[in-house]
Amino acid sequence: MRILFITHSFNGLTQRLYCELMRLGHEISIEFDIADAVTEEAVRLFRPELIIAPFLKRAIPESIWSQHCCLIVHPGPVGDRGPSALDWAIQDGAAEWGVSVLQAEAEMDAGPVWASATFPMRRARKASIYRHEVTEAAVQAVISAVNRKKEPNFKSARVPGQAHQVMKQADRTIDWQRDSSASVLARLNAADGFPGVADSLFGQPCHLFDAWPEATLRGEPGSLIGRRETAICRATVDGAVWIGHVKPAGGIKLPATLAFPAAADLPELPLADVWKSPTPTWQDIAYEEAGGVGFLTFEFYNGAMRTAQCRRLTDAFRWATARPTRVIVLRGGSDFWSNGIHLNTIEAADSPADESWANINAIDDLAEAILRCETQLTVAAVGGNAGAGGCFLARAADFVWVRDGVMLNPHYKNMGNLYGSEFWTYLLPPRVGDEGAKAIMRHRLPMTAPESVQLGFYDACLPGPGFAIDVARRAAEIAAAADFPDKLAAKVAKRHADEAVKPLSAYRAEELAEMRRNFYGFDPSYHVARYHFVSRSAHSWTPRHLARHRDLDWKVPA
Repeated sequence: MRILFITHSFNGLTQRLYCELMRLGHEISIEFDIADAVTEEAVRLFRPELIIAPFLKRAIPESIWSQHCCLIVHPGPVGDRGPSALDWAIQDGAAEWGVSVLQAEAEMDAGPVWASATFPMRRARKASIYRHEVTEAAVQAVISAVNRKKEPNFKSARVPGQAHQVMKQADRTIDWQRDSSASVLARLNAADGFPGVADSLFGQPCHLFDAWPEATLRGEPGSLIGRRETAICRATVDGAVWIGHVKPAGGIKLPATLAFPAAADLPELPLADVWKSPTPTWQDIAYEEAGGVGFLTFEFYNGAMRTAQCRRLTDAFRWATARPTRVIVLRGGSDFWSNGIHLNTIEAADSPADESWANINAIDDLAEAILRCETQLTVAAVGGNAGAGGCFLARAADFVWVRDGVMLNPHYKNMGNLYGSEFWTYLLPPRVGDEGAKAIMRHRLPMTAPESVQLGFYDACLPGPGFAIDVARRAAEIAAAADFPDKLAAKVAKRHADEAVKPLSAYRAEELAEMRRNFYGFDPSYHVARYHFVSRSAHSWTPRHLARHRDLDWKVPA
């Protein structure tokens, strides 16, 4: 079918649905929900057989839903109505939740149900549940609904429901003198990603994000106990929680200690073991070993890797290479493996160009350390989404295993025509050919995990359920294999042969010469794109690679 997506943005859920429906042979075009007149024009141009709204912040106009079948993806089970659905479910501790695909009508979320799917709720951040359980349920429900559109005898069911109100900051308020750690975490988790919980730190209003549990530290309820790297620990009535990120009034979201310089006066609370921690606490880099395999996890908020994090992770990786293991698995984080350089901290820097330069060099140092490792075989276990430099940082490992369901955006151009680094000019062409490399770097659309393997970019796509167990088993098998010494020797020999033909330093210098023009040159595209990305500027138009109906050669279907 010819399907038009109307969406607030091309977020992870929209990308996944786009790829899944394209894979099934449907023709998809996308229009951002900018204004009613723009949406009406898109419908006239594309003449869709079906309209799907994966992610909206306002209602579809009657001029469209009264004339066309419009299906809304609602992040709530059948009968749930109203905004803030997932927020209420998390904050109220719902045991089960779901996704409903509803036909748009005058009353919000009250139209006939076309399909639905449910899932057990985790105790986790809203953004994490949205990226995992909600996305998987939405794929299942949307595909069912699309198939039913082609069934002549299908009749959607109108189901009574209870509408709830938009969750306001008054509903999210934390009483630090009375609320338990569990209650505080529930409120922060329900607001994570957006809008955060309104509060204050160091006497200044802000919104709180990125909450972590703390198992042992205690203090006067509401007091700031200390800091660790960029996070701040705050006491509750029965314990404490960590706040990783904040958004000061009028500012942008930043690591907590960077947003508030006064945090430097708090006592530093280092881990007893730098990379290992036996109890729940804030820890963005962690290491463990099993069966001759070292597992290096880096849980960086939204997958963004600032300069200092890249340097610390490089130190951790080099430390891991000195351990008596045969394989090192780079796990990344649960929601993101890596999205490359940290655009928010770059935007907040005194000189964004200088910080961009420092950040790209720091992530290149990490990629080079992985590439030059001669003591272990390395695996990138990409269990979370990855974008831009993060996709190529993963490719620096000897093997890349990616979880089915992960969305990849292995291109830089959407961020103001960035050229990109992380040794992509060395890593990509041998995998996909020169023309394939050019196509991937020009292609601004997302890539699924199976597609990455089909193209030869990554090595294996593993099922989502049990991904971590499967990775550990495969890594242990490599470590225990009798031919491990031969494989390691072959890897080292190939690296030396490649170095003799063209050293890594040459690839890096060529890439960074292009990046320097992006950062310091006369074309401000990167700085403009970064500003709009960080500031969450409203879209004023839909990119042409998404809005196929606006191509100059688009022909109105007969």
